[in-house]
Amino acid sequence: MKWGEGLFGIIRPCRHRLSEKLQSEWMAHLCGMCLALRDDHGQAARVATNYDGLIISVLVEAQSARPTSDGRRKAGPCPLRAMRRADVAMGEGARLAGAVSLVLASAKMRDHIDDGDGVYKRRAVAGGARRVAERWARQGADAALEVGFDTAVMVEAVDRQVEVEALAGPGVSVLTVTEPTETATGAAFAHTAVLAERPDNAESLAEAGRLFGRLAHLLDAVEDIHADRAAGAWNPLLATGTGPDEAHRLCRDAATGIRLALAEVEFVDGVLVHRLLVHEIDEAIDRSFRHAGFPVESPSCSVGAKHGNGCAKHAERPERRLAARPEGSWPNQQPPYPQPPNQQPPGSPYDPNSPWGPPGGPTPPPPPPGGHNVFVACAIWAGLCCTCQWCCRESFEDPCTGQQRQGCCHKCDCGDCCDGCDCCGNCCECGECCSCDCSC
Repeated sequence: MKWGEGLFGIIRPCRHRLSEKLQSEWMAHLCGMCLALRDDHGQAARVATNYDGLIISVLVEAQSARPTSDGRRKAGPCPLRAMRRADVAMGEGARLAGAVSLVLASAKMRDHIDDGDGVYKRRAVAGGARRVAERWARQGADAALEVGFDTAVMVEAVDRQVEVEALAGPGVSVLTVTEPTETATGAAFAHTAVLAERPDNAESLAEAGRLFGRLAHLLDAVEDIHADRAAGAWNPLLATGTGPDEAHRLCRDAATGIRLALAEVEFVDGVLVHRLLVHEIDEAIDRSFRHAGFPVESPSCSVGAKHGNGCAKHAERPERRLAARPEGSWPNQQPPYPQPPNQQPPGSPYDPNSPWGPPGGPTPPPPPPGGHNVFVACAIWAGLCCTCQWCCRESFEDPCTGQQRQGCCHKCDCGDCCDGCDCCGNCCECGECCSCDCSC
């Protein structure tokens, strides 16, 4: 997790794809986790808030037999809500989500410090960040123990990542590299069944969490592929020689596995879980591969005549494939990457035969300009969020990297209000008039 990206994750639901009810519930969990981090660990810990972490809170509530209103509290005005009050999630689910996010944020920060990435090359910044990471790891572990979750399995898995990456090379499966992440997320997902007092759900949720961790790791690698290749940085896909078609297949298999695992879980109200861990995961895969320059063919489903195009109620679920990539067909191609003087092994970032780069592949973006230091960047991010520029503007400059980014909802490819919802029948707001507990 780079500075400035902590608020995101692979699950980034667009407001046009969520009904008003589901949008309200999603924001309740996001704000609940943020406030749980503040209450348990102080204001600075709120930067560990991320979209993927709130799924823990969503899972606990979805399995709980208690009324949803019992797990809400009134929160005061917040700049990120345009100074409006709101009902936010509270309780063990929000606290577990915050603790897990804090422990993982601590581990990622230590990883960047050890690698000397970006601003962490500066000794003063690295020293301060290491103290913050150590404090977050300790606080996250203590908070998790209060809700009965031992973070040792997560810490051990993250620490093992360095050893696993050192063994990765051409011919080694990329799934070997994703295994520690799978273990950590599987343990966190499974504990939601304990908090909701539904132990029979633990095994299926562990499987869903394991596959979600795999997917998150792969999509992060896909989105960073060109930047890592240009900078000569380590990337699991480049290191193992995993091409885009194989990476896409693994992501789709993980998405299917998550859907099948969730079908075995007994939910009291699983509409938001289904929306986030089925439909939004499909969107995340498409978005990541488009970002890397590999368009995805994904037939949409809607009401009326479009039902024959893949709605699970009326036909087989459509298979999303990478678009055909004829040799030299990508627009705005540039000459191959500059080669270092010595020959590089297959799968290295500079390998001219890498399936992720020219010839015949997408052109990498130019090296990003430098951004601001951590404290200035955080202040600018706060301003972007408070004024809604990060989601509503056509583009804005990322204060951490200096890159131009598009607003989250600008030109959102939502189609009509039912596109992407494979189980909405004859209504336009999935979850408002159907249960979404279909086999899609």
